[in-house]
Amino acid sequence: METSTIAPNTRQVRVPKNYETTAWKWMRYSALLLIPLAWIHVILQDVIVGVHRIDLNYVALRWANVGWRIYDIALVAFAFAHGMNGLRQILAEYFPSPKARQTLGWILLALWFVITAIGVVAVVGGVRMPKQ
Repeated sequence: METSTIAPNTRQVRVPKNYETTAWKWMRYSALLLIPLAWIHVILQDVIVGVHRIDLNYVALRWANVGWRIYDIALVAFAFAHGMNGLRQILAEYFPSPKARQTLGWILLALWFVITAIGVVAVVGGVRMPKQ
């Protein structure tokens, strides 16, 4: 005797593959990535090192390692993308027109790209070890 895992009166819903579906998935993926990135950052910077000991020399020593630069770039990019996507969803409620929502989405995407690029430039070309 074979048993079925699907109830007899259920139906499957096809999810369209469009921008909204991709944005919805991105929010979930970025949240999953942000949880360890943010907590590791908080534990390391605030608990282990201590806020009172973070200065320009500490940042220069930390960013001397390429791994920490990549980590900080990922934290900036994912956190800001997650926030911009949330802002896009909130602002979409105030714009009933699909054309206005699409324009808003492109503006926020461009804003995310510009600010993330500024953050990447700051991390990559940022702090140099001061001469002693």
